Amino acid sequence: MARFRPCIDLLRGRVVQIVGGTLAADGVAGRTNFESERPPEFYADLYRRDGLPGGHVIALGPGNREAALAALRAYPGGLHAGGGVTPDNAGEFLDAGASHVIVTSWVFSAGQLDEARLRALTEAVGRERLVLDLSCRRRGDAFWIVTDRWQTFTRLRISPEVLEHLAASCDEFLVHGVDVEGRMAGIQPELVELLGRHSPLPATYAGGVRTLADLDQVAALGGGRVDVTVGSALDIFGGPLPYGDVLAWHHRQLGRRPPP
Repeated sequence: MARFRPCIDLLRGRVVQIVGGTLAADGVAGRTNFESERPPEFYADLYRRDGLPGGHVIALGPGNREAALAALRAYPGGLHAGGGVTPDNAGEFLDAGASHVIVTSWVFSAGQLDEARLRALTEAVGRERLVLDLSCRRRGDAFWIVTDRWQTFTRLRISPEVLEHLAASCDEFLVHGVDVEGRMAGIQPELVELLGRHSPLPATYAGGVRTLADLDQVAALGGGRVDVTVGSALDIFGGPLPYGDVLAWHHRQLGRRPPP
């Protein structure tokens, strides 16, 4: 069944929610929905206490190393770490408590998948601890993987063949629908359905969720095989959707009694 995967997005050491594709190279967000006064470890500990494994902490640009490590230490084994990960620094995040590391841009070169880099990364961390971020934007009738703060189109589109090929090198996929990310205006149903039908690995979708009905739509379109992240819409990030309601939805999906 579909599960809720929580998130912690970091900008200059602070927990934020941004609109997809508005991050500049120097770590300045063009559009920010939320900036928290609470440290990242507050959210990591919340997810730990509520039994929500498999979420992600993402460093959006420079100045986030210590904040990311603090979150990982607050929930050992419970979070994936992403943002600037390479074979040289992946071990630091894993040693701090990350269950997996998440990578996109490093395994692409000139818009193409760099197979040598992907092999090097898999050898460095192990396939079972690697998540490939296949965040994408729509162009024409296809979804194309984007890199470099979601602003550069690669030549790789999300297709059954690509998913099958990449599955040999990682443990999970993380897929942001960048066109709707942070906009709280509904999901990209075609993308969710594509992942549900063709991903041979666990996949987490993020982008556009605003209501519990959106979560139900992800669960239905993904055939119960696609998990979902909620960011800007959550009340813990300044949005209208109660975190407690999403937590209860998660437990119902797993056939558990929701917490009181």
